[in-house]
This record gives sequence, C-alpha cells and structure tokens, in this order.
Amino acid sequence: MNTLTWAVSDGLTMFGRHLTQLRRRPGELVGALIFPVVMVVMFGYVFGSAIRVPGGGNYREYLMPGLFGMITFSAVMAQVMSTAADAERGVMDRFRSLPIARWAMPFGQSAADLLTGLPVLALMVACGLAVGWRPHEGAARTLAAFALILLMRMSLGWFGIWIGLAVKDEKTADAFVPLVLPVTMFSNSFVPTGGMPSWLRAVSEWNPVSALVTALRTLFGNPQAPGDAWPLRHPVAATLLWSLLLTAVFMPLAVRAYTRKNR
Repeated sequence: MNTLTWAVSDGLTMFGRHLTQLRRRPGELVGALIFPVVMVVMFGYVFGSAIRVPGGGNYREYLMPGLFGMITFSAVMAQVMSTAADAERGVMDRFRSLPIARWAMPFGQSAADLLTGLPVLALMVACGLAVGWRPHEGAARTLAAFALILLMRMSLGWFGIWIGLAVKDEKTADAFVPLVLPVTMFSNSFVPTGGMPSWLRAVSEWNPVSALVTALRTLFGNPQAPGDAWPLRHPVAATLLWSLLLTAVFMPLAVRAYTRKNR
C-alpha cells in the first residue's frame, strides 16, 4: 500500500508540473479556446449553407457532435508535441534519474491534458448553444455523451504520449500534425457518408471518429445519417471498445517507451 501511495503521489506531482507549465504559457490555452469558436463559425455558417442533412434536419445540430469528435481527436497532437519537446530537451532523462514511479510522468501528463480539455469542451458547448444546438435526450444521456468524449480523449492521450516518445525530436513530431486532419475529415463528422465512393465510405464508417460522433448524435438526440457498418449501428459500444483498445495497447507502450528512451 505504501508503494501504491508513493506512486500515486508521484503521478500527482507530474500532474501539477504540467498545470504549472500551462499557467506560465497561457497562450497555449488561449489558442486551444479560440480554435473551437473558429470551427463552429466556419463549418456552421460558411459551409453549412451548402450541406443538407438527410431527413431535413438542422445542420448545426448535425454538426456539433462532429466538432466535438474533431476537437477530441485533434487534441492528441498537443500530447505529441509536449512529450517530444520534453524528450528532446532532456527532461525525460532528468525524470528517469529520480526515484519516482515509472508511470508517474505519462500518467501526470495524461491527467493534465484531460483537465485542460474541460474548458475547451465547455466553450464548445457554449458556442453550440449560441448557434442553436441542443441536446434533446435528457440530462443522463447528455452526461453519458460527455463522459464518452472524455474517455476517448484520455485513451488518445496515451497514444499521443507514445508517439511523442517514439519520434526523435519536436521537429519530427510537428510533421505528424497534418496527419490528424484526414483522420477527422474521412468520417461522418461534417457530411453524411452516403454520397462517398464505396471504398471511402467503408473507411469512414469504420473510422473511430465516426463511431464517437454517431454515439454523440444518438445520446444528444441530434440528426444523423444512417450507416450500414457495425460501428454506426452500435456506436456507443464501438466507442467504448475503441477507447479500451487504445488504452490497453498504448498505455503500456507509453510507459515502456518512457523507461527505455535513449537507453
């Protein structure tokens, strides 16, 4: 029990370190807060006028779960960049020389990212409400939807930490940033998959982004387009499975990469 208590204390110390860094670099949080507002305005009003939702639903209600999904998956790049920067500057070597639990650093970074994601999510909700989006299925299902968002973000955080430790430096990590956009765009986040070519539709419907977005539309009671793939017919179960799979695979990989980095 003493060993477990010590390990948790180490993890909380690392968690506090990342929050302190954010306080000293407020521009990062400001940029993260501006991005959702830009996305809502651009997709809701610029592109939304040209997109029709099957069944004649409100496009901005169709859009908001897609933006929630996009922000969730895009956040992984902050983890990649932050971890790669610490590794390149020798911070990881300093941590490994200290008598702390080997999972304390990745745990603290993952927890800090989850906490700093809350104001971004809150602002996104406020923007959605301002443009006419509403959850229609009651408080319990609405809370369940937000819990799915946080669960997926936490799972992706471990993936981001592993990538950040696996690449050589911050410049290499920066090259991965453009790869996030296709992952979020090849999905049902912004347009229905029915009009896509068959091969692209299959890719989009099995994309974990599509599973999360469809689950959110189901739980919020927002308009959605039908899909034939299993993840779109069982979106909540598919999102939970994706989250568990990502955590089960990349949590041990991230801890192992941290302990073996540059050794």
